Amino acid sequence: MRRGAKPVNIEVTAPIQVEALDLDAQGIARLAPNDEELIQGQSGKVLFIKGALPTELVTYTITSEKARFSKAKVREILKPAVFRAEPKCKAFGICGGCTMQHLDIRAQVAMKQRVLEDDLQHIAKVKPLEILRPMGGPAWEYRHRARLSAVNRSIKKGTVLIGFHEGKSGYVADMLACEILPKYVSVLLPEMRKLVMGLSIVDRMPQIEIAVGEPEEPGSDDPQKAQPVTALVFRNLLPLTAADEALLRTFADDHQVWIWLQPKGIETVAPFYPETGKLCYRLPEFEIEMPFKPADFTQVNHMMNRALVSRAMRLLEVKNTDRILDLFCGIGNFTLPLARKAKAVLGIEGLASLTARATENAEHNGLTDKASFMQSDLFEITTETIASWGKAERWLMDPPREGAMEICKALAQLQTQASDLLPERIVYVSCNPKTLARDVEILCHHAGYTLSSAGIINMFPHTSHVESIAVFDRP
Repeated sequence: MRRGAKPVNIEVTAPIQVEALDLDAQGIARLAPNDEELIQGQSGKVLFIKGALPTELVTYTITSEKARFSKAKVREILKPAVFRAEPKCKAFGICGGCTMQHLDIRAQVAMKQRVLEDDLQHIAKVKPLEILRPMGGPAWEYRHRARLSAVNRSIKKGTVLIGFHEGKSGYVADMLACEILPKYVSVLLPEMRKLVMGLSIVDRMPQIEIAVGEPEEPGSDDPQKAQPVTALVFRNLLPLTAADEALLRTFADDHQVWIWLQPKGIETVAPFYPETGKLCYRLPEFEIEMPFKPADFTQVNHMMNRALVSRAMRLLEVKNTDRILDLFCGIGNFTLPLARKAKAVLGIEGLASLTARATENAEHNGLTDKASFMQSDLFEITTETIASWGKAERWLMDPPREGAMEICKALAQLQTQASDLLPERIVYVSCNPKTLARDVEILCHHAGYTLSSAGIINMFPHTSHVESIAVFDRP
């Protein structure tokens, strides 16, 4: 319970109309003046109703209240919305992920587009010259990366729970399947329970990270090489016994998975059994194969990543005479496709491990003559830093949720100091519309750019995550 919220349990039978939806997939309604006696507070108090959708007429149970708003859950839906959907996952409402399963996928996309446009308007005070058509893909079995928690409940429940956390809770959801994981991974959840229960360190195995790669050899006659590669990273806080190791090897053989261990920090992640293998994803349009390790950052949705890279390339309008900067380049997800088109690409990344992996991937794809990489803290940027990178006609930026504010501020300073260093076009891939809007305000109002276009990518269906892409041009 948040500070200042009073837990209550008030059943309200008077129906209320739901007006909107927030990013936590809670219906938003407002009490009429004659409803004041139900809750202490001012007229028109806002209600956030879990499980309710816009246009619906519902009754509800108030679960907590604060001075300015109250939280509630649906008691009965008297008039359902036309875009209400039947949740597919049995853990819906308990698991903290996929909170929008009860909303039709088309309505989810429309909502995310509206969030992006509203943030641009209210935070940046900017409207794109063009709204890009939303990008969507598979609604289920799309997630190729996941971090599952494991908790031993053998004393009370006789089992181990393995899954995502419950909504806004430290508890782990009781899950036997997950509809957004590939089917061949989802069916492993109960098997992983049994495995962890059999280990001597059952209380010291708190996490299992899943990374799914593409088949080692697509179309191979060898069934094993033609199947997607699934790596499981077990976080073992104590050494394994010989019996533990035998159980893990048997599990790997029985379920055709690649097991890694992480005894300490992320730098200790290493293959356990089999000792070697191949984990990768591919970008066929650009003839790129990207090897990665389970702990490396990669997009969770392979199909949407292909579409995103393709759109970014088109929006950049790369010429074979261009030099490109790819900021927050990771393992080279955009850098290497850009190197297929441009004269030269410099990828810049803050983590040494990812910079090294990107360099290896350039070698793997025969692109070391056009793609180079360097490590730099992109959250501590000055005009001198940008000058050291050299002139580049086009930039691509794909920052984390914190955005790229320091880079944008430095570009604004260059507007008056050395405008010849400013790129002609910037394509900005964002995973947080609010920090994107903040950076849009800097680029458009202080650095002299125009927001030419913007739109969303539904990279994470059924979640509140809003991925987007924006294009900036110098007039």
